[in-house]
Amino acid sequence: MERRNDTTEYWRNTFPEKFAPEEKIFCNIRRGDRIFISTACGEPQYLIQAMVAYIENHPKAFAETEVMHVWTLGVAPYADQKFTYNFRHNSFFVSDNTRNSVNTGMADYTPIFLSRIPELFRKRMIPIDVAMIQISTPDRSGYVSLGISVDITKTAMETAKLVIAQMNPHMPRVHGNTFVHIRDIDYIVYREEELLEYNPNVPSDIAIQIGKYVSRIVNDGDTIQVGYGSMPNAILNQLHGKKHLGLHSELLTDAIVDLIDEGVIDNSRKSIDRGKSVASFCMATKKTYDFIDDNPSIEFREISYTNNPLIIAQNNNMTAINAALQIDLTGQATAESIGNTYFSGIGGSADFMRGALLSPGGRTILVLQSTAQDGKVSRIVPFLDSGTGVTLNRGDLCYVITEYGIAYIHGKNIRERAMDLISIAHPKFRPWLIEEAKRLNIIYRDQAFIPGKKGEYPEQLETVRTTKKGFVVRFRPVRINDETLIKDLFYKLSDTSLRRRFMSPRLDVPHQIRQEFVIIDYTKEMVILAVIVENNMEIAVGMGQLSIDEEHHTAEVAFAVRDDYHNRGIGSELLDYLTVLAKRKGLQGFTAEVLAENLPMLHVFESKGFDMTKRIEEGVYELIMQFGDRYDEN
Repeated sequence: MERRNDTTEYWRNTFPEKFAPEEKIFCNIRRGDRIFISTACGEPQYLIQAMVAYIENHPKAFAETEVMHVWTLGVAPYADQKFTYNFRHNSFFVSDNTRNSVNTGMADYTPIFLSRIPELFRKRMIPIDVAMIQISTPDRSGYVSLGISVDITKTAMETAKLVIAQMNPHMPRVHGNTFVHIRDIDYIVYREEELLEYNPNVPSDIAIQIGKYVSRIVNDGDTIQVGYGSMPNAILNQLHGKKHLGLHSELLTDAIVDLIDEGVIDNSRKSIDRGKSVASFCMATKKTYDFIDDNPSIEFREISYTNNPLIIAQNNNMTAINAALQIDLTGQATAESIGNTYFSGIGGSADFMRGALLSPGGRTILVLQSTAQDGKVSRIVPFLDSGTGVTLNRGDLCYVITEYGIAYIHGKNIRERAMDLISIAHPKFRPWLIEEAKRLNIIYRDQAFIPGKKGEYPEQLETVRTTKKGFVVRFRPVRINDETLIKDLFYKLSDTSLRRRFMSPRLDVPHQIRQEFVIIDYTKEMVILAVIVENNMEIAVGMGQLSIDEEHHTAEVAFAVRDDYHNRGIGSELLDYLTVLAKRKGLQGFTAEVLAENLPMLHVFESKGFDMTKRIEEGVYELIMQFGDRYDEN
């Protein structure tokens, strides 16, 4: 960050009383005062250390002084047991270096939506006596910037009786609602020091896989919000191929700035604040601090704006992406505690998830690794542990993503969402989840399940195909949670199509029969669904099935396509893909039974160039088809 013309000395001479000795400054803090400290990387490190040094020299000066903030990333001596007489720490979000104090009762946690905190300050439901903040150097007009911590800092300093600021030339001058005139600050301590930096852990392979799934859902032109940590970092790294994304978020990070710098985030399609990347605070490294310094494309606003669900909802196609610690089979998730152990806080995830649901075309995405404690426990559980705080309720979620796939649960009943979530749990925990869900009457009591490799979903077989008629369709193997999809497909078939598919007069396909299509041994059979997506929901428009005859190196094949999707080339393309899969398994051909009246299906088989033998008996053709060398895999 280049040094701009420093007018500090001019303003020091103009307001010499504000640049008082530290001893004089801290003696203005009274016993029982509430002290607010700037957020995360914006924490005024020297100022806090100076305050503690003052206490060490004057042990009785502060008594039960309450220290409040959203997030502490740096020094937090006020949480130390030796300062119990002087300080009581109260956080709106539990961070690493105060977690032990909160969980041992030495400090407090206040659960609240971040968007609501400024109102608590303004109405003095939580009165702030002292705001200790960090600011940039002043411009020629006497304005300083709150830089990387606007969030609730702006409101805290506006409502505080006493404002003490650390003036630091390393603090970037950020555009937006960040500016404060020097006359509105009571005391200033000039101290040059590097800002705190936040470097999330290098994303694991699991986080990268989750990021790839998220990238499938984020569309060009979406406005996004992403939380903090290695998981969101991995997600953002998978969005480099997107176009015209917008940013409306509480947090700005290195990974977000990389997307801005690359032009992926250009904010050109935002409904509000078009052309601007809007955030509230920054947890990043020096390269990002330099990037946002005096950058008119970046605006920081108060948390009451960025996190207001009604503001968030004004962005069309708002996509909120947040992480969780645990989710249960009904769709309740926690991001703050497991049982009575606090890990973080409500934060802004609930604000953004609810705002995104109100947005036209908006979606919510919850991401979590399938296991914790090095794979010893499942993060997907039958019900949240007793004492766990419900951060996101059953109505807040659209997509849930683990390294094992994507579950869309919005608008689904408890049984359906339970099966969806079981399908993306770690395979070793799925049998347990199935049995617990049965015991709790969440799913069918006779729900079948094939454990181990035989029942493990073969994601590598997913593909997108364009038929010769130009229709784009996704082919994918059936999953254990596809029973509703199968039911809808079968009951969309006409009576004639249903009779031809099952060669039976029955016109119903009950649960017991549907299970046979979704609970399969992938090593011995395969069911491929042809799906499209409408309003974020998958719709099955066709289905193909292979049953392998290992002795004869063949497979019995059958397929069906919804009547309203006939003549789009789906059946032909589906048979092509089934042939590819059969040849990969070393099979030499197909067998099939087709009603003699079913001329369209016969035509599809005959058009593929198989070496075919036909035999008819009682109105049913028995077909034997050999692949030969004429059928290439493509």
